[in-house]
Amino acid sequence: MTELRIGILVAGLILLAAIWYFGTRPRQGQGRRVPRAERGEGEGGDRMEPTLGAQIERELADAPAPDGADSVQTEMELLDGAVGAASPNSELGKRVSEDFDKIVTLYIAARAGQVLRGPDIVVAAEKAGLTYGHMNVFHRLVESHPERGPIFSVANIRKPGSFEMSEIQSLETPAIAFFLTLPAPVSALDAWDAMLPAAQRMSELLDGVVLDEQRNALGRQRIAGLRDEMRAWDREHEVPPVTRSPRW
Repeated sequence: MTELRIGILVAGLILLAAIWYFGTRPRQGQGRRVPRAERGEGEGGDRMEPTLGAQIERELADAPAPDGADSVQTEMELLDGAVGAASPNSELGKRVSEDFDKIVTLYIAARAGQVLRGPDIVVAAEKAGLTYGHMNVFHRLVESHPERGPIFSVANIRKPGSFEMSEIQSLETPAIAFFLTLPAPVSALDAWDAMLPAAQRMSELLDGVVLDEQRNALGRQRIAGLRDEMRAWDREHEVPPVTRSPRW
């Protein structure tokens, strides 16, 4: 009888110990130290600013993404959407033909928490050698031959895509878009070599970031890939490159 009582007492103590242990043990995931990167903090414990990708995704949620097979149609609709408000006397930058085989797009996006302002865009466009014209957007024209149409155009990412000078002082936009349609009035490679420096120059003046057609930061690898695509297009369409740097 004594041994039975001792056994029951020991079993009770073990049961109480088990209840205490499992009741106070942290559940899976609780009490785990969360890395600073997951908490959105930097090395010094300060909260990091939202990434550029998240900022663009949030601010341009209502804008069509140039993505997949519909990208050409989307970008041309953005440009053509401005024609209703265009000045009837402005034919500078009007495309000679509405037919095209390929379109190349770049963006200049404002940094996180900022916007691109109308007056700054106008000044930057002028310094980059662009002309305000057809459809109330900016164009790079062939020097002495504006009748050949635009080498590339720059539109507002927000519909209808135009820059209305009567409202330019109050205009704010998260990004502007560069459009190069092929065939262009010059070879594809020369057109690209004109558009890229203009985008980079305006990006510097606007303190923005140059993005590719997928809205990723434009890096050297993508630049090299696009130049190869332009060479291939010229070879396919037998467009001879300009042997010396043209003066646009």
